[in-house]
Amino acid sequence: MTPLELHNDAIVIDGLIIAKWNRELFEDMRRGGLTAANCTVSVWEGFQATVDNIVKSNALIAECSDLVQPVRTTADITRAKEEGKTGIIYGFQNAHAFEDQIGYVEVFKQLGVGIVQMCYNTQNLVGTGCYERDGGLSGFGREIVAEMNRVGIMCDLSHVGAKTSEEVILESKKPVCYSHCLPSGLKEHPRNKSDEELKFIADHGGFVGVTMFTPFLRAGVDATVDDYVEAIEYVMNIVGEDAIGIGTDFTQGHGQDFFEWLTHDKGYARRLTRFGKIINPEGIRTIGEFPNLTEALLRRGFSEPLVRKIMGENWVRVLKDVWGE
Repeated sequence: MTPLELHNDAIVIDGLIIAKWNRELFEDMRRGGLTAANCTVSVWEGFQATVDNIVKSNALIAECSDLVQPVRTTADITRAKEEGKTGIIYGFQNAHAFEDQIGYVEVFKQLGVGIVQMCYNTQNLVGTGCYERDGGLSGFGREIVAEMNRVGIMCDLSHVGAKTSEEVILESKKPVCYSHCLPSGLKEHPRNKSDEELKFIADHGGFVGVTMFTPFLRAGVDATVDDYVEAIEYVMNIVGEDAIGIGTDFTQGHGQDFFEWLTHDKGYARRLTRFGKIINPEGIRTIGEFPNLTEALLRRGFSEPLVRKIMGENWVRVLKDVWGE
């Protein structure tokens, strides 16, 4: 197979996209050959605002049903592939939308939410994010983890503090993930994970999606798709070829106001970080360029079966386990 033929034949899953929702985005997903993606519908929002986001997203998916379809099960991912569409998995980047109600976990599962990050950068009722002193998983947080395990929502630890992450990994009876992270072994950054953290999650049955967000890559804004592949290989050498996948963190279509909202606590309070210039690696600047990643992995010397695992098969396997199928 040529690289493009392999890409078009493979299951391709992006473990985190927080791009601007519209038809143009969905068209680019199809150009990129995405089989499915974890698409963020909640960051700083509470329960009501998150439900409102889901209502709008449901309407948009219905309007664009020639391009996309909702994903509740891994069978839906397979069906999306067969029908030449992209499956949309709803995900949160913060458990804030659960507020203080354990029952909301099941409500959101019924609304199609399959992956929830426990904290986004700062403290919430569950635990602590990566930009402040980490107090670990709260007692309420332990109940939330148990309920997420019960209903079948994956615990995501990408923006979560090290202590809280470790305690979620130990508490969860199901595999947990870093849906989108990079190794601090290549670049030291509060959002990157140490070799020890990467090994710990893998040793406990967890999963790592590797991001390409250039502020966290070694080459920064000068990064190319090959620098992204370097990071994938680095992580794979720690976690193994069955515990790794893709989680790009595409922010396609958003302006500076969106990044200001992301980088302030609760979207408006204290500044947590500055990203600087936001530009994706050369060769994969847009979702439509996703086939270039498959080509770059092959160019790096990865075998065809391994490329299939990284591009999506591993995600399907771990989601099937977490979702209780």
